[in-house]
Amino acid sequence: MPLDLRQFEKLDTYASQVTVNSGLDELVSDLLQEAHSDLERVRVIWIWICHHIEYDIEAAQEKDRQAFKPTDILRTRKTNCDGYAGLFEKMCRIAGVQCVTVPGYSKGFGYQTGQSFSGDFDHAWNAVYLEGRWHLVDSTWGSGLVDSTTSKFTFLYNEFYFLTHPALFIEDHFPDNKNWQLLKPPQSLKQFENNMYHKSEFYNKGMLSAHPETSVIKTVNGKATITIESCAPTLFMFMLNGKQEHGLLSLRKNGMKLDIYPPTVGTHKLQIFAKGSSDVYSSVLEYTLKCNYVDISVRLPAELHQPVGPSWFSEQMGIVKPSHPDPIIHTGDGRCSVSFGVEEGISVLASLHGDEGPVTEETQQRYIFQVQRQKRAELKVQLPRAGKFALKIFVKKRLEPGNYVFVFNYLLCCTNTKVNWPMFPESFGNWGQDNELLEPLSGVLPANRNVPFKLKLHGVAKALVKGQDTWPLTLTREGYWEGSCSTAGCREIYVMVLENANHNFYSYILKYKVNAQ
Repeated sequence: MPLDLRQFEKLDTYASQVTVNSGLDELVSDLLQEAHSDLERVRVIWIWICHHIEYDIEAAQEKDRQAFKPTDILRTRKTNCDGYAGLFEKMCRIAGVQCVTVPGYSKGFGYQTGQSFSGDFDHAWNAVYLEGRWHLVDSTWGSGLVDSTTSKFTFLYNEFYFLTHPALFIEDHFPDNKNWQLLKPPQSLKQFENNMYHKSEFYNKGMLSAHPETSVIKTVNGKATITIESCAPTLFMFMLNGKQEHGLLSLRKNGMKLDIYPPTVGTHKLQIFAKGSSDVYSSVLEYTLKCNYVDISVRLPAELHQPVGPSWFSEQMGIVKPSHPDPIIHTGDGRCSVSFGVEEGISVLASLHGDEGPVTEETQQRYIFQVQRQKRAELKVQLPRAGKFALKIFVKKRLEPGNYVFVFNYLLCCTNTKVNWPMFPESFGNWGQDNELLEPLSGVLPANRNVPFKLKLHGVAKALVKGQDTWPLTLTREGYWEGSCSTAGCREIYVMVLENANHNFYSYILKYKVNAQ
């Protein structure tokens, strides 16, 4: 039944605020004051139950028959699924609407992907007769959810289970009587067990489809790929065995692609989450991943976070027209240059992360040298060794307080074992983002040498290099500050600038270390 939820706004507000003054008949009578059709009568009952009745975990586990009685439910405001369904049916009948309770199996609290069902039914819901047809509702699942770790119930209204389309309802509800599937042809229990289970949030968050369409998937050469299509740009994340590791998740304008590389042979749990209009990521899909081979050569850095590669999201955060649209960058000599447009008022920060030394917290930014040319930022990267590295990109609005926000990362790959690049020089706060360093790029200089310097510095009156002695730099016609400096007897070399000719205070902008003799 096509529904315009806006037509229910006033009705929903009214129904959620009705209080119990005496018995069930009076409660239904109060609810029906604002309901003028069978659809509206069912709606006010549904809304009231979903907002006032709490799922009783203890009663559900003990199969407490008292929890089923409407009078006890109104008194305690708690029940289990049988109680929800029984209360819903009773209230509908008082309201003059045909309603039945449907027992069956469900993929709910405690469900394990790919499990089989047998024995007693574990759930109950309702079918209501509206406008000449039967429709399905589940007020238990509409009211909230049980946290699998704490086993505590939280009210969290879920519109999905109100008059759900039978083709979607069958994903997590299998009735004892196949007629209550309301499907032609009906599904078998085996089909129900094997079918892909899209959680309600999959549809609530605007997902359209997912591939593969089976809940149990096998890796091929140590890798599995999952794709999701959504009707709008959406943020995703994944967890493999409870950790955000061993995968490359890239965002697409309408969905995402995830390449996952399980670290060990065996069975793994893969969860995929999506973020809607709220700041909360909700679980939308769950896979059981079977891996019979691990490719050690594709081990990913632990610090490689999600997402990888630029996307609509990085564009939204002020990073546009990247030089490398793909998430993986291969470099033969351990060096690369990444550039992208930066929108007005946005500052960019980058850091490099590998799993083995010598990239430490202090040096994560020293293997990257950032150059700003007009509205374009360039990141020159030199890797300290062969291997895989996460190049993380962060942004911040210059005029706003707070920290830099992670946007995305690149995966840098280098197989050349001869690679051993030193760090770039350390830059200080006065190093302007539109400055440019041409030489020396290495932050470690040889001892007892004359080293040439060439920089483009904006808005400075004078520039010099300071070691044992002081060497002035000269401004050339091309706009570069050039000169040389001897490293003899030095442990450190500094580039300094005088920003105002009327002052005599020089600022440090770059620091180099000198190799021991």
